[in-house]
Amino acid sequence: MAEAEPAAPARVNVRRPAATIYDVAKATGVSPSTVSRALNKPGRLKAATEQRIRDAAQELGYRINPMARALPTGKTGTLALLVSDITNPVYFDLVRGAERVATANGLTLIFAESQESPELEFATAQRLQTSVDGLFLVASRLDDERIVELAAVKPLVLANRLVPGIPTVVPDPRPGITAALEQLRERGHRRIAYLAGPEASWMSEVRWRTLFAFAVERELSIVEIASVAPTREGGAEALPRVLAADVSAVFAYNDLLALGLLRAARDRGLEVPERLSVIGFDDIFGADLPTPALSTIKSPLREVGAEGVRRLLEEIEGAVEGEPPTLPTTYISRESVADLL
Repeated sequence: MAEAEPAAPARVNVRRPAATIYDVAKATGVSPSTVSRALNKPGRLKAATEQRIRDAAQELGYRINPMARALPTGKTGTLALLVSDITNPVYFDLVRGAERVATANGLTLIFAESQESPELEFATAQRLQTSVDGLFLVASRLDDERIVELAAVKPLVLANRLVPGIPTVVPDPRPGITAALEQLRERGHRRIAYLAGPEASWMSEVRWRTLFAFAVERELSIVEIASVAPTREGGAEALPRVLAADVSAVFAYNDLLALGLLRAARDRGLEVPERLSVIGFDDIFGADLPTPALSTIKSPLREVGAEGVRRLLEEIEGAVEGEPPTLPTTYISRESVADLL
């Protein structure tokens, strides 16, 4: 007769119930309202009492419920940061700058993306508004009317986009573009192109208009070339159109387009930068890694993120203090620009 298999041991639930404000009150011998003041409104109790309550809360594993805190204050202690493409490295430093300011102010930052879709961006923003104190939209693909509609519901700040009446943080592209054009002219380049970003990108249009005006001032010929996507694949796909334009240098809307263009040119056996010089925008992580290393116009991305959250906090508190600081771009000269003289 076969022996019966031993029964599986009973599962033991070792998860303990979450500590409540009443547990903290009992452990410290104060009222629940005193615990609430100590944890939510520091500075209103004696320092020793407040510290004793905080120590007990930490020991018990008590966590403040942002939804409960929102009931008396109307605020959740959370902000939402919405970007156009979470896979784009351009947002790494921007998110870091935003996160540091949020954390320093005791706030939680929620991160979301729109996948370059205006429809998804609007739906996501509307969904987030129900549970956050404010929205920070970066490189928004929405039209002005929808942005104004969102701003009427909750405080909202933009980055890399201008909409009348909406607070914004935008780097100044002129210093970096000026320095890059001067280098091209000094090195003998006379015909250049701009490889554009998405049609819905406000920043792509600003960069094109600035490049066009400054190139004409320097008696340089310039043409705009469309791309299918602001990615490395989009840059590679644009190579035939760039070559057909018969230019010696290309400004790309961003570094991903520029890196894709560089790689496609090398794969085709073209001399880079002798046959085609390439300049990117933003100076993302890895822009200096290819051969040749990519020359680019650096945006102060960490400062944009930090300043955007600071401005959003001012909007939430109703204490806006003047205009945001000027954030200039700078030209980073590396190896991807040839000397034709």
